[in-house]
Amino acid sequence: MNRSKRDKIVEAADLLFYQKGYEFTSFADIASSVSISRGNFYYHFKTKDDILTAVINRRLVMTEDMLNGWDIKSQNPKERIMSFVHILISNKSKIERYGCPVGTLTTELSKLRHPALEDATRLFSLFKTWLMQQFVALGFEEHSEPMAMHILGRSQGVATLLNAFKDDDFLQNEISQMQDWLEDQIEKIQ
Repeated sequence: MNRSKRDKIVEAADLLFYQKGYEFTSFADIASSVSISRGNFYYHFKTKDDILTAVINRRLVMTEDMLNGWDIKSQNPKERIMSFVHILISNKSKIERYGCPVGTLTTELSKLRHPALEDATRLFSLFKTWLMQQFVALGFEEHSEPMAMHILGRSQGVATLLNAFKDDDFLQNEISQMQDWLEDQIEKIQ
């Protein structure tokens, strides 16, 4: 499919915001990466905040697609939860270099006291809600929220430390511990 110029700008901005940060990415950086003039660029986006909104919306759609894909791939909620955990492995090299794309964006926007923080936090909310649904399916109706937050928080901590230490053994150990924790929780209710 032929992507529009606007889509190319949003995709380039998404990558640059991830790699350089929102604050340190300029209009010129984005325009240069898609080889367009600044005038053509301004036709699509008047402000950097307009681009940020488009990037957040792009990430929301991509996250929903990923979660839907996991739902289709497996009917087993435990396997679905482990699909979430395993994104640490599938994105290992990116996380080691740039951190978690959601965590780094929300942290940066929080530091800037940027009004788009609430929108960016919706990315975490998507994961939280989806994880809660998996825990409910496993029989943890009353505890689905704290259990979802436990996995979400632990994965964010692992991503942060993986970015700092770039330690594969640490990553593998943490993933094993998350799986063991999940299996222990499931055993308790059976």
